[in-house]
Amino acid sequence: MSEAGCPAVADPGAELVKAAHHAGITVVPLIGPSSILLALMGSGLGGQRFCFHGYLPAKEPERTQRIRELEKFARKEKSTQLFIETPYRSAALLEALANTLEADTPISVGVDLSLPSQFIKTDVAKNWRGKNDAVKDRLVVFGIGV
Repeated sequence: MSEAGCPAVADPGAELVKAAHHAGITVVPLIGPSSILLALMGSGLGGQRFCFHGYLPAKEPERTQRIRELEKFARKEKSTQLFIETPYRSAALLEALANTLEADTPISVGVDLSLPSQFIKTDVAKNWRGKNDAVKDRLVVFGIGV
């Protein structure tokens, strides 16, 4: 069991599941909320083709390089690119996305998914500039698309 999110997806639970398989223990996944899929469902970005990337690099220039790679891939493959960020780095990532992506590239932000304080908004990169307070100190699922 996991205290939140979707066990073994973007958390260390996968190692426990692997160990269970090695030990011959039956693994039974249970239906529960997945912030990744909830964010995709509420984003308005394409759900037919998407890829989850976990956490992007925290430091520059690796982060900017990865953002550019994801945007290029999203445009080429016409697919949504999803990733998450920790509360203490989410504002910096939103700023990096807004300033690195092409002005018309959609960015979706999903916060507190399935809670009364839930916030999901999708807008183009240029409109996210200077709006980092929307995600400050919150776990965020980000998506970019075409």
